[in-house]
Amino acid sequence: MILAVENLTRTYPSGAGLLTVLDQVSFQVALGETLAVMGPSGSGKTTLISLCAGLDQPSGGRILLEDQDLGQLSERARSELRNRKIGFVFQSFHLIPTLTALENVLVPAELAGRFDQEDQARAFLTRVGLAERMNHFPSQMSGGEQQRVAIARAFINQPKIVFADEPTGNLDDRTSETIEDLLFEMNREMGTTLVIVTHDAHLAQKTHRILSLRMGRVDSESSTSALEHSA
Repeated sequence: MILAVENLTRTYPSGAGLLTVLDQVSFQVALGETLAVMGPSGSGKTTLISLCAGLDQPSGGRILLEDQDLGQLSERARSELRNRKIGFVFQSFHLIPTLTALENVLVPAELAGRFDQEDQARAFLTRVGLAERMNHFPSQMSGGEQQRVAIARAFINQPKIVFADEPTGNLDDRTSETIEDLLFEMNREMGTTLVIVTHDAHLAQKTHRILSLRMGRVDSESSTSALEHSA
């Protein structure tokens, strides 16, 4: 298993006492598998992804990434692990506005101390259809183009797992379909595990499994036809 979540709980203090956002959540994800996390707003989806990526600490339970217990790592060690093993794709792209497409893709590599990845970054940008846009700034690109940059950036360090939080939430239907296909194609080519938070049932059906949350708990877990097609 690339990711194992065991009895994960996250609470926050509130005016009425402790607010439980996640309550005893458990699941596993195999290397190379694709998983959609669904549920209504407030069900804990984004909190779950933040915890799995080591961006936040659980109140209870544990998260194992390649058998490493994230809760036993220092903040610095978690940061280093994220750079080496995790890629991110966000709804709002999260590109640095003062950097070009090429420079944005190179950021995770440089944070990991790898300053020899320009050829790789150029190859990735070409792969996502931006060979002519490498020196453009985010403000000079459409939303779909910015998300292509974000996908190239997510894979630059050849991560073991990519977390995508509503990756098509800010895009029109036609652009969304193109971005979805590109994300799954890159994931297959790189042999990466993909976990997607989404409200889009059509997108979720493209993954191998769907984990549904409701009020911080696992409501259901099911396989999709995509698993049969990949077998």
